[in-house]
Amino acid sequence: MKKELHPEYHEAKVTCISCGNEFTVGSTEEEIKVEVCSNCHPFYSGKQRNAERGGNVDKFNKKYGRK
Repeated sequence: MKKELHPEYHEAKVTCISCGNEFTVGSTEEEIKVEVCSNCHPFYSGKQRNAERGGNVDKFNKKYGRK
């Protein structure tokens, strides 16, 4: 193998800007900042709204008075 071909591998500290959560991962960077992590993302935290908004078919039926 050639020397100095591969980048240095560090244990990187990941910081979430939204909630302040910090955890470590392996990376070539020493510090990583993310906007949304698994703790504050609505899909992963269970805070996602599942309200039915209706699709195009419902909109069409409502517009033309069909049931």
